[in-house]
Amino acid sequence: MFWGLDKPPSHVDGPLPEQSSWELERFCVLALKGNPTVLECLWSPIVERMTETGRELVAIRSAFLSRRLADTYGRYAADQLNRLAAGYRRTGQVRWKQAMHMLRLLLAGEHALRTGEVMVDVSDHRDRLLAVRRGEVDFEDVRAEALALEEALAAATATSPLPAEPDRAAVVDLLVRTRRASACGDSP
Repeated sequence: MFWGLDKPPSHVDGPLPEQSSWELERFCVLALKGNPTVLECLWSPIVERMTETGRELVAIRSAFLSRRLADTYGRYAADQLNRLAAGYRRTGQVRWKQAMHMLRLLLAGEHALRTGEVMVDVSDHRDRLLAVRRGEVDFEDVRAEALALEEALAAATATSPLPAEPDRAAVVDLLVRTRRASACGDSP
């Protein structure tokens, strides 16, 4: 399909809710940019099926991490906070699920920068996050918590064990080997 005129899609949703598929190159590009959803896929303990290519991706997953995560996670969270605040000013309403995800992103970003591992299990923060989702926390408290987490994200960046840039060469090597194997009829 890559060699023809009609290219395959780079992303497909479904067939089930909360299920997505990415073409390998698109997945790698998003992971190199620090996309939280894609990175969480590499660290998730929930695996329905894993191919050899999947095993190789997991084996090099740390190659995708860098201090760039501060910008990516921070920017996503800041955009969500700005949207939440604008909606709150305009209507007095808060999209609590979005507020919860914003806080989860900030917690996960700080954790990744501090430890070099992507946090998928947020059980230590579960009660607080669910209270936010249920709307049991005042929006101004959520905003203050988000600002404090943004400061923690910045502080974690300064002392992070992660490299300044992801290991692009390792990712390109995997992508080329996988494509070469596929073109030669070998199982990647």
